[in-house]
Amino acid sequence: MTLLVTGGAGYIGSHTVRALQKAGFKPIVLDNLVYGHLRIVEEVLGVPLVVGQVGDRALLDQVLSGEHPACGGEPVQAVLHFAAYAYVGESVQDPAKYYRNNLADSLTLLEALVEPVRSGTGTAIPIVFSSTCATYGIPDTVPITEDTPQNPINPYGRSKWMVEQLLSDFGAAYGLPSVIFRYFNAAGADPSGDLGEDHTPETHLIPLVLEAMAGLRLGVQIYGDDYPTPDGTCIRDYIHVCDLADAHVLGLELLLASGGQSVYNLGNGTGYSVQQVLDVARKVTERGLLAHVAPRREGDPPVLVASAEKARRELGWMPAYPDLETILSHAWVWHQRSDAELLSNDE
Repeated sequence: MTLLVTGGAGYIGSHTVRALQKAGFKPIVLDNLVYGHLRIVEEVLGVPLVVGQVGDRALLDQVLSGEHPACGGEPVQAVLHFAAYAYVGESVQDPAKYYRNNLADSLTLLEALVEPVRSGTGTAIPIVFSSTCATYGIPDTVPITEDTPQNPINPYGRSKWMVEQLLSDFGAAYGLPSVIFRYFNAAGADPSGDLGEDHTPETHLIPLVLEAMAGLRLGVQIYGDDYPTPDGTCIRDYIHVCDLADAHVLGLELLLASGGQSVYNLGNGTGYSVQQVLDVARKVTERGLLAHVAPRREGDPPVLVASAEKARRELGWMPAYPDLETILSHAWVWHQRSDAELLSNDE
């Protein structure tokens, strides 16, 4: 079965492409390569790549129908939609960029998926959508369930929330089947060491810490150490990227079997503080780390932890790598390999 994975050259998308391959699917990647990595798709994953924008309707129609050379004549039977910009601070400074890319382009994609219904020629193409816990904003209670009120506090979160509304409306009007995954802090790397987290710029805590451990940064900043938590630092729910990828396969299989519309949180249900991340990183790498306390960042809640019981119950999803030490160990293997390649290329 041929699938389209938008944003499949990125971090979570590329790991999901591998999981789809293992499950016997034929993924095709559509990516504009602004943040995605050409080498990952061509050399590591070895899947067809279409370089382009999700908002290019003519290109979408060509790919979905199987007429694009990358499709081998096979029409796309489902879509997994990861393509989005995801820097919260940037979304505040340049919201137009985020609403154009994350929302408007997604609308174009959904219109293409329901075109068979609107034209009376067939049924809608199912979609698995990559959403985010940022749609919840600052929750009143934790753990966060799927029924927790959504109140996003930045344009990034709002752009994802708005796509969720589109999916609901398109489901009601056109019968568009969808699964929405709201995930928490994706982290880690494929245990093989050939896929990992590589953002430019990098803003996530774990890769920042490991880059400092590897000598690529002078240190890291802890934004606030006076929160009402056991050690004073923020607590977050870290979920292994391979566990996220496996959940997408399970969600896709549910979608293909029964259609409908479903929403799931993806997290471990266990929170780890910033200080705990630093302590485990020191243990895993056997290296020291300079950490400086900086003022709190506006909008950072003390604790964000998911309830993923619904995904466990309905999808049979069980994270294979739930503990922080394993997550950091896999990420460290990838960072060492990646850093070595960078050094060899510079010589």
